Amino acid sequence: MRDRIVDELGDVPRSRFLVYLMGPYEAFDVERVLETTDPDAVPESIDFGTLVDADRELERDEAALDLLLEVRDHLRTVAGVNAFLAIDVDVPLAEMDAASQSIAFARASNVVAYVVPAVGDNLGVGIEVGSVLEALFDEANAAHRRERVFFVHESGVSSAMIAAVRDRWEARIYAYDGREDLCRQLRLFVRDVIRKERTGKLSRLD
Repeated sequence: MRDRIVDELGDVPRSRFLVYLMGPYEAFDVERVLETTDPDAVPESIDFGTLVDADRELERDEAALDLLLEVRDHLRTVAGVNAFLAIDVDVPLAEMDAASQSIAFARASNVVAYVVPAVGDNLGVGIEVGSVLEALFDEANAAHRRERVFFVHESGVSSAMIAAVRDRWEARIYAYDGREDLCRQLRLFVRDVIRKERTGKLSRLD
């Protein structure tokens, strides 16, 4: 999976240092929009821009995705690492379901980062976080995996999910204030993992 991800993402200074970014967003789904409007409507006849503006849930998804894309591009250009979202890697659902993809991407990555902005209901990302962490920390090298996981939430966000991440998996949890602070914290965490790999405190994945 590592080779497949690297081949699809393109070149950056540290192409084989993979940073998998996760957060509460869903890819835009035409069928889902049709279900919330007129199931008999023809897709070509619908003004999706208007629907997105009117649908608060889709607006939240769009805002969360925009944040993650900004963080991804920042890490690629400033830190020089191959940061990516699940939607950046073309793995058909017929080949592997979404949950299995997340676990595979996490296992293939040098860093796994969960970004949780204050966008309302975070149940979806909570379920995804749980399934991925359960898979990662059930392995023989769970202690080393823990050093690669970073969970960062917007200040003011508090939930049972965050408490569970801290108590069950002992993952690192931090709060951020604004996009600049978020990018800074993630950049520093990535650089720390790079340093640990260089000094042998963490094994290299290749």
